[in-house]
Amino acid sequence: MSEEGRDAAADPEPMTLSMPTIRPRTQHDGGAPGAAGSGDSAAADTGSDSAVINREDIRKLEAQLIGGPRTLKRREAAAEAGVSLLSARKLWRAMGFPNLDDDAVFFTEQDREALTTVIELVRDEQLTEEAAISIMRSIGQMTDRMVVWQIEALVEEMVVQRGIPDAEARKALVAALPGLIEPLEKTLVYAWKRQMNSAVQRLALRAEAGLASHDGSASDDNPLPLARAVGFADLVSYTSLSRQMNEKTLAHMVQRFEHKCAEIISVGGGRLVKTIGDEVLFNAETPEAGAEISLALAKAFTEDDLLPAARVSLVWGRVLSRLGDIYGPTVNLASRLTSLAEPGTVLTDASTAAALRNNDKFVLIPHQPRNVRGFGEIHPVTLARGTGQGLILD
Repeated sequence: MSEEGRDAAADPEPMTLSMPTIRPRTQHDGGAPGAAGSGDSAAADTGSDSAVINREDIRKLEAQLIGGPRTLKRREAAAEAGVSLLSARKLWRAMGFPNLDDDAVFFTEQDREALTTVIELVRDEQLTEEAAISIMRSIGQMTDRMVVWQIEALVEEMVVQRGIPDAEARKALVAALPGLIEPLEKTLVYAWKRQMNSAVQRLALRAEAGLASHDGSASDDNPLPLARAVGFADLVSYTSLSRQMNEKTLAHMVQRFEHKCAEIISVGGGRLVKTIGDEVLFNAETPEAGAEISLALAKAFTEDDLLPAARVSLVWGRVLSRLGDIYGPTVNLASRLTSLAEPGTVLTDASTAAALRNNDKFVLIPHQPRNVRGFGEIHPVTLARGTGQGLILD
């Protein structure tokens, strides 16, 4: 029996659906299929317009999410937290809250407690006000994107599994969400702690692994403090392909692209900084880790029957990290190299190639000098697989 066959025999059958398959609604059903556990809410909402959401469901869901009724105006919430309205507004704005009139009753006791928690960190001098605002902005922006992503994923699954229209799926999700909030919240906290632990490990290892690979050129007063391997992966002919696809097919392609990138970068010990349509930006702690991720990305998309090939670049250098993004000439050069790479290949620069030269896992193929906007003449080098298997994905 093959190794794959032994694994299949040893492991229990995996769960493949997060929601039960429900037969599509027919004209004789008398209304939309209610979500499990929705009780009287779904039944009370059947009528001529099946897309109308029961307002009582919304009211109960809001109470569960924001911790109770809205009882405080903005001045009252700030006063109870013992902070000026100006300071409170800075934090609320960083979180993405809307502008409010003085008479708007918007906040709950939970809002007041959250504001007090952040303010006390500043008072105890664990954070400056500027750092607190930056951290709250990171939470606001990341959770906003995360919630939109989760809602769309749940709605899409309901549409597929239940065979119902988008609007009806959104209505059904409102009824189903109360049973999902607690497990999603627990998973979020778990993931945050795991990510924080990984960040701590990177902090501990960076000076030894990263700066040593930079040939001792790092200094404490360098304006770009972090040594990183920075890479881009860009799908070939994405624009022309997207014009030929319907919305569902395009969404599936983008989702597949992002999933593969996230998986490979994670397995390689890197960090997915962001996706920009058909392009992904990542970084890694060492040139070797960045090279392994880059080669794995190029290989994965070349072998994928449903996605076009990708151009990949890699540059080892110094970057500035701000608001979860990275900046600096290293990032800009990696972006320029992506456009020069051939489909299915990884292109790097001479400096990065020098850092990888003594590693037999990699083959380095130099090219003629090229003029690159903003950098002048550079010496591009194709990075290819040498010895070893590279990254192994489950």
